[in-house]
Amino acid sequence: MQGGLLPQKTHALRLALASIPLLIPLSSSATEGALGRPISGSAVSPNIGIVPPEPGWIVNFNQIHFDGSLSGDKAAPIAGNVGLGIDGSLDFTMATLMKVWETKTGRWNFASSFTLPYVATDVKSRFNTSRFTGELKQSDDGLFDLYFTPLIAGYHFSQTAHVALSLNIWAPTGDYDPDRLANTGLNVWTFVPQMAYTHIFPKQGLQLDAVTAVQFYTRNDDTDYKNAPLFTLDLMGRKLWRNGVGAGFVVGTVQQLGDDKGDTADSLNGFRGRDWGAGPIVTYDTKVGTSSLSLGLRWVPTISSEKRLDSNDTVMGSLTLVF
Repeated sequence: MQGGLLPQKTHALRLALASIPLLIPLSSSATEGALGRPISGSAVSPNIGIVPPEPGWIVNFNQIHFDGSLSGDKAAPIAGNVGLGIDGSLDFTMATLMKVWETKTGRWNFASSFTLPYVATDVKSRFNTSRFTGELKQSDDGLFDLYFTPLIAGYHFSQTAHVALSLNIWAPTGDYDPDRLANTGLNVWTFVPQMAYTHIFPKQGLQLDAVTAVQFYTRNDDTDYKNAPLFTLDLMGRKLWRNGVGAGFVVGTVQQLGDDKGDTADSLNGFRGRDWGAGPIVTYDTKVGTSSLSLGLRWVPTISSEKRLDSNDTVMGSLTLVF
């Protein structure tokens, strides 16, 4: 069995899944709208660094509710203009199908995945420009930008230490209108090289999962806005019990690497943002016939932010099935 490294009874492998970073599509492009794609604390998942040695299929569903704001006296780029304050809420659903390929390569295993996202969002901001005046509130819902990972390469250092490397891609397939505050697409490609790590401590019943990435955005040609790369890091530590219950803590950060570019960004001195989020998570793992099922629920409020939406109402639920 893959050089004897990973016996089938190693229960942690049953729900391995490459990272599915969630996002807030409140804005017309990247950090326009004061957020961009990632939500701190949402990208890490149980066993994220493990690509299973057995070939098969993995199905994952993620649901997130987010309600955040940028205070009313702070200027932010949105819809190609400068708004004074932003209030945004959304319900976001992602359905992912992953194929684990049959590979007899010792410590290496490989997979590919595809995600179909759906979003419903409400956005509000105040303006005093030639295009917009007064307070505007808009809503939209529909399929969001498609997300896919052509190849995930997993390496097993041992039965308890694993790493997964991937290049993830967001394609600008969602509907987009530069004159709207709320869109179901961001109108930019995003390329996300990523590294995930999982370490299992079987004697203590503990597990550490971590994922880090850098997000590179193309320019939004409709608004001439180009946001700088974003560095993300999410960590999760959990205590696991024999009855399948797990509980722990998640912490995550988004740090912008450099200034945004374009006339609107220049007028806001590059609009460089950052944030931190942290909160609890509970999980439950069980068997359904010959398949494995995992459920998760986390609350990750913002604990510090600058030029990004601040939220005390970020709740994420997940369901993963391996067969």
